[in-house]
Amino acid sequence: MAEYVQNGQHVVKQNRPNRTSEGDALSLFAITALRLAGHLTAAGDHLARPAGQTSARWQILAAARTGELSVAQIARALGVARQGIQRLADTLQREGFIAYADNPQHQRAKLVRLSEEGALRLSAIEAAQATWANRLGAAFSKAELDDARETMMKVMMALESDPSA
Repeated sequence: MAEYVQNGQHVVKQNRPNRTSEGDALSLFAITALRLAGHLTAAGDHLARPAGQTSARWQILAAARTGELSVAQIARALGVARQGIQRLADTLQREGFIAYADNPQHQRAKLVRLSEEGALRLSAIEAAQATWANRLGAAFSKAELDDARETMMKVMMALESDPSA
């Protein structure tokens, strides 16, 4: 894909501002990260499907485990819009996988708590995920994955502090 973007877009490249080698590297990193996110979401959906869930619902179930987060806090932690998390949380609540509880810190922002059935579903997903992660992780060293994660964290922090992003 990176070769296609670099070699297949030569006409477009002539009409855009020049980027530094670091700018090109960041652009290729972003494309790769977006592709990776798509693959991880698909894998997560596959892992969660036997428990009747999706990657997005799984993330909310996992966040609900502590019982100390509101929908807005979950959304901030995941870096997504609150409205999307609210919609999914409401569905999970109607299906009996989570419950809302009073929040002593905020009268209107209820806490999201995992129900017994939600905990069973989450446990099933996490068991499948552990097997998957161990199998896939064996292709890399811990140091390689730690270095990749550290780089991703630096890029995320730069994006979070960039006023134009």
